[in-house]
Amino acid sequence: MSYINLALLNAEVVNYLKDNASLSAATIVLKGSPFKNITAQELAQQHTGLLKSKDKLPLWYNTEGILFPPKVNIEQTSSSKTARYKASLISGKNIIDITGGLGIDDYYFSKAFDTVTHCELNESLSALAAHNSNVLGAHNITFKVGDGISIIKQESTKFDWIYSDPSRRDDAGGKVFKLSDCEPNIPKHLDELLKNGKRILLKTSPLLDITAGLRELKYVTEIHIVAINNDVKELLWIIDPELNSPTELITVNFKADNKEEFRAKLTQEPLAQVNYSIALNYLYEPNSALMKSGLFNTIGEQYNLFKLHQNSHLYTSEQLMEFSGRRFKILEVLPFHKKTLKRIFKNTKANITTRNFPLTVSQIKTTLQLKDGGFSYLFFTTQNQTNKVVLVCEKI
Repeated sequence: MSYINLALLNAEVVNYLKDNASLSAATIVLKGSPFKNITAQELAQQHTGLLKSKDKLPLWYNTEGILFPPKVNIEQTSSSKTARYKASLISGKNIIDITGGLGIDDYYFSKAFDTVTHCELNESLSALAAHNSNVLGAHNITFKVGDGISIIKQESTKFDWIYSDPSRRDDAGGKVFKLSDCEPNIPKHLDELLKNGKRILLKTSPLLDITAGLRELKYVTEIHIVAINNDVKELLWIIDPELNSPTELITVNFKADNKEEFRAKLTQEPLAQVNYSIALNYLYEPNSALMKSGLFNTIGEQYNLFKLHQNSHLYTSEQLMEFSGRRFKILEVLPFHKKTLKRIFKNTKANITTRNFPLTVSQIKTTLQLKDGGFSYLFFTTQNQTNKVVLVCEKI
């Protein structure tokens, strides 16, 4: 029988957690619980959940009556921003989530589908997700306890969509990166799943190699690389056996006030025209989602930019262009001579980046006696096949 402690929602408990928000979870446990029927561990779990959800899950943080699971479940769940993005990609009559977890994705799916089925092995987590969904008014979600693969096989309905976020940890708690090593094993069950669902949306680790993932899967029509503030959070794979078209790769980077997007068919990369040049007036550094795509030739072609070097993945142009990443005005191009550069930069502040360069940032700082910070940006890189240079830039 599942158990969730509703006493945590009493006003005096809520106020206690607010008053002790600055304390660590360990300190909360050491202090002990001043409430009957509530353990110190339960207080610490709710305390940690509030802190972890403040930025990641603002709706949950700001809604009265929400209960939080153990820390690991919050860390593994989608953020509100990425969950909302997923729900913007798909819609239909019904969807089944075979790895429901805390139900963050399902809350947003409930806005795009008539019905949502949430499957979760952990009975307590399922009960918690059901409680929170009720509090948030998402009443079109059905909660089922059990293995999602088994549950979907028993369903008589064919779903418009199947969603899965497979666990990326092995029995010993270590991280795994191959899809076939995750739980559930989607490649193994793919054909079986497609008997019960028309399409699949799969969320995977940002560390998964895209080429390796394509080898393990089939019918992949889209791959979305999703980043927040230049930090790649997840890869999304849309599997649709009815569409017979080349896989499209879409990158999105959510920034504070806008989002950067890029899309291209994977088949474009080997055909893309690459043009090279020495550094011109402007420098372009791809955001992390764009870097993850590996479409370095297509990037240059689509944005009409020159590459500095085959392996540098930095771009340049005479005129300022739109770009998914950081843009800089190049103030000076200096050949890399240690003695000369040490005289120029000694004890100055700069933001240092290396691309296709033999020294690390740490080695450069030590060698040239540079300090972190300031408004100057120094790119240590290679152009013209072998020329090691420093590009002195200001951010646009």
